[in-house]
Amino acid sequence: IRCHHGFSRSRNGAANMHAVTCLPAVTGAWKYKGGGALYGHTGMYPIKKTLIEGLEMVDTSIRELDQSRMGPILTNDPEALKNGPPVTGLLIQNTNPAMVCPELEKVHKGFAREDLFTCVHEQFLTETAAFADIVLPATMFLEHDDFYTASGHTFFQVTKAVVEAPGECRENHYVISELAKRLGAEHRGFDMSVWDIMDETLKVSGMWDAETNWAKGGQDFHLGFETSHFLDGFAWPDKKFRFKPDWKAYGPRGAEMPVLPDHFDVIDNATTDKPFRLVAAPARTFLNSTFTETPSSQKREVRPTALMNPDDCTAMGIVEGERLEIGNERGKTIVNAKPKKGQQKGVVVVEGIWPNRNFETGIGINALTSADPGWPNGGAVFHDTAVWIRKAQ
Repeated sequence: IRCHHGFSRSRNGAANMHAVTCLPAVTGAWKYKGGGALYGHTGMYPIKKTLIEGLEMVDTSIRELDQSRMGPILTNDPEALKNGPPVTGLLIQNTNPAMVCPELEKVHKGFAREDLFTCVHEQFLTETAAFADIVLPATMFLEHDDFYTASGHTFFQVTKAVVEAPGECRENHYVISELAKRLGAEHRGFDMSVWDIMDETLKVSGMWDAETNWAKGGQDFHLGFETSHFLDGFAWPDKKFRFKPDWKAYGPRGAEMPVLPDHFDVIDNATTDKPFRLVAAPARTFLNSTFTETPSSQKREVRPTALMNPDDCTAMGIVEGERLEIGNERGKTIVNAKPKKGQQKGVVVVEGIWPNRNFETGIGINALTSADPGWPNGGAVFHDTAVWIRKAQ
């Protein structure tokens, strides 16, 4: 059973994930090739991150805030701020919150604050970069050294820059290191190159050194059938699978969760006023906002579209290409209808994430998604949204 990130992006996502992982334990499917359940396998790579993340310097008294709650954070919600002071400065790398964060109306309102200083280090002039006081140009993946864990295979790979970065484009490590020097922060990693940090990290982790990994095209960390299928038992002293997790140990709201696998009914259920459940999944050629600035991806995806069950379309008198207004108490936007065979009734899928400028209303689908934290310890609930749909005027 292949479970991935989208499956967990719900208020009850953790409970759902646990329930599904119980199935192969009940049926005995772990002992068969192709049997079992898989969420991800980054844990198979034995990377020791003390140097690369400066773990010995971490000050645990400093707040760590949930990016999926960016809207409430920037509009000074006390709970989202963990009862601390407002956020008045941001350095943003590797993310595009003005498009990808839920409750976009709040996100945009927060970014527009006069007392908020924002620096964005980016490859494109994204909608987040448009809010910035300062924009710093960033390198592309072909322009810097890096290493990669995998999602669809088991190799760990090291890459080298193959082209020179244009103009003033700089890699993440350079920006962080130069900022640290100006702030008087000291750590030996700030004086090391990316390659040297990677090389030392891999060596202390018992992995191939960076040059060897690069020369051989990657190191395979497949655990083998017996280990990856838990034939020798699970990671508990008695090696038995746990159907009854200690949810309280995983987060402050764990005590509210079901003791044993069950439906945890805390979701944004469909109602008479909001009869559809929304899935805001990545489009095949976009991957959230990663490729939304490339003309070829935009050409393939055409326009923001609502995929609906044909019977739902017939009942509502909706035809392909018709303009639809979709919304809830958080906001609304306009998309074009597309009947899709095989889609579940009562579910609408709006693939993305399209830039806000591509919507008639100037605001994208995440205006509708919620910044509520999931159980037991927070996290995004992008696919847990009830909406209404009507023909646009």
